[in-house]
Amino acid sequence: MTHSNEPKRITFLIHILVWIFIAIVIFVVSPLSWKVDLPLEYWFKQGLVLFFLILLFYLNMYLFVPKVLFKGMNWQFILIAISSTLLVLFLIIQFENLINLQELMHYAFRPNVPYEPRPRNFNFDMFTILLLLFGFGISTSVVAVQKWQADAELRRQMEQEKISSELSYLKAQINPHFFFNTLNNIYALTNIDVERAQKALLKLSRMMRYVLYETDKDLTLLNKELDFIKDYIELMRLRLSEKVILDIYIQENTEDLPIAPMLLLPFLENCFKHGISAKSESKIQISIRLEEKILHLKTINAKFPANPNSKEKLSSGIGLNNTRRRLALIYGDKHRLAIDQENQENEFRVDLTIDLA
Repeated sequence: MTHSNEPKRITFLIHILVWIFIAIVIFVVSPLSWKVDLPLEYWFKQGLVLFFLILLFYLNMYLFVPKVLFKGMNWQFILIAISSTLLVLFLIIQFENLINLQELMHYAFRPNVPYEPRPRNFNFDMFTILLLLFGFGISTSVVAVQKWQADAELRRQMEQEKISSELSYLKAQINPHFFFNTLNNIYALTNIDVERAQKALLKLSRMMRYVLYETDKDLTLLNKELDFIKDYIELMRLRLSEKVILDIYIQENTEDLPIAPMLLLPFLENCFKHGISAKSESKIQISIRLEEKILHLKTINAKFPANPNSKEKLSSGIGLNNTRRRLALIYGDKHRLAIDQENQENEFRVDLTIDLA
């Protein structure tokens, strides 16, 4: 409660100090520069003008601007400003007549000259009108700036909520996609080697714990993400034949920097999904390293056509497309992703850098 009330207290104090400054400069310092003993009634009149200035300022701030101007009633707002100013001027003139201020001011400036009623000097009235309209302008500007800031903050929050919702949706797509592929791998392994399939299930259970506890967060630690990737690669090793050569480099003892969970996995999935052939020799290269808080991921794999009847063929591309979107939403211009799939070697090459600072 104390912290929430602090901005209001500061704002209130600022308003008080500003009004004190205005009262001193306009209503005290300027009259005192005349070096005349002014009557007490004059100071009452100055106080009345200050009262009406403050009254119109806050009426305009909390009533006229939000209820009239911001509702699109521009001409009505201008009419209210002019009529309010003229009404206040009328009341001030009536007060001056009531206390006979014109005669009192005459004797203050010319004590030895008999008083003769003269037409009213409208220069002072013009100053009062300009002062009141200036108050209207300042209060209108203050409310307009506050509304602009509030609208900008609302748009920022809505954009952030939209991004958060989209990221949650993308992660929800990625996770089932990953387990769909992995369970297919283990199912295929049960027909070859039951013991290896059991080891694969243990690996998968450890990875599921990571997914359950880490992907609900916006960020995880880089070392946890790399451990997850190592488990995934070891799981893939269990199903590979001797025809597949793995060239893997994952930097050890990296700095524990924050990173979005399961962000790198789809690129590795793509290697094992499309870079392996049952008939030909194949090679998969994966390199993950950290240099001055810049994460570098490079993968290279041959492109083999997938079995048109396989379920993997049906889900092809989901992971990579979602990851592109996640990278754009989370890291923006702090990442660079280059994918080369049109080359003479018929290889699929990924070069990703992310600034984790």
